[in-house]
Amino acid sequence: MSRSITYREAINEALVQEMERDPSVVVLGEDNAGGAGAPGESDAWGGVLGVTKGLQPRFPDRVLDTPISESAFIGAAIGAATRGLRPVAELMFIDFMGVCLDQIFNQAAKFRYMFGGRAVTPVVIRTMYGAGLRAAAQHSQSLYPVFTSVPGLKVALPSSPYEAKGLLVQAIRDDDPVIFCEHKALYDTVGEVPAESYAIPFGEAQIVREGGDVTIVALGRMVSVAVEAADELAASGVRCEIVDPRTTSPLDEDTILESVEHTGRLVVVDEAGPRCGTAADIAALVAGKAFGALRAPVGTVTPPHTPVPFSPPLEDLYVPDATRVAAAVKSVLDWKA
Repeated sequence: MSRSITYREAINEALVQEMERDPSVVVLGEDNAGGAGAPGESDAWGGVLGVTKGLQPRFPDRVLDTPISESAFIGAAIGAATRGLRPVAELMFIDFMGVCLDQIFNQAAKFRYMFGGRAVTPVVIRTMYGAGLRAAAQHSQSLYPVFTSVPGLKVALPSSPYEAKGLLVQAIRDDDPVIFCEHKALYDTVGEVPAESYAIPFGEAQIVREGGDVTIVALGRMVSVAVEAADELAASGVRCEIVDPRTTSPLDEDTILESVEHTGRLVVVDEAGPRCGTAADIAALVAGKAFGALRAPVGTVTPPHTPVPFSPPLEDLYVPDATRVAAAVKSVLDWKA
């Protein structure tokens, strides 16, 4: 049975169902249990944006508050994962990865390789990313390409409530460390989500919309931006095929390449930066493996190579929008050799 719930509620529901199913699942982070026991409502804050609210009263021994020390609690979660638990740790903003990066990319990501496949580290690190909410340069970055570049980490970017629940269930059940990236501007978006538990396999992209004129590969929040652009272009007869990779590691290369071989054109829309980002990575993939199918150069739509501005007008210019995506599509359609 499906019903409409928010992205935030979908994540919360995935956590509840997995904690009910598996007693080894624990949740930890800053303010996940903060405020519990204080006068008033018998509940915790549920993290900075209330995503885990309601979990602490249901699982009082498995929802843990931590000090404001990402290196400590991310390291603790990784260690607990090697000893039989399935921790879900909340790294409040992806921007804070700098203070716990060694634990993630030098330890968790390498355990399976270093110990000949005998070590598993089933830890999920939930984190918020993205611009658009006036949170300035230190709380608005899209840094998932950094994690994607590290062998041994899996990286998921849910674009809708349906994707958020299914990908988080898969992440919790996975035996490898997963960086689960939630765009903060998506938390209040609404979509159809089954009430029962389900998992979306990693490495399987979704064809969000079929079309024959141009492929648009979009990630996370940019999927809805691509759909808006495709709606505008459809009025003039342009049929866009939109591919949501869902995960950047593993990346479903086959679906992207098959789509480009069908349409002959590609535009990649990514909120990460233009240098060494996912857009550049996918453009290189297609240029290297489907060059003969291309009828125009690959187009990319990304922010500029600058910090995220705090100024609202500048931030609005920084984030890719439907107008820029539509212009990029028109550019590859009009290209002449």
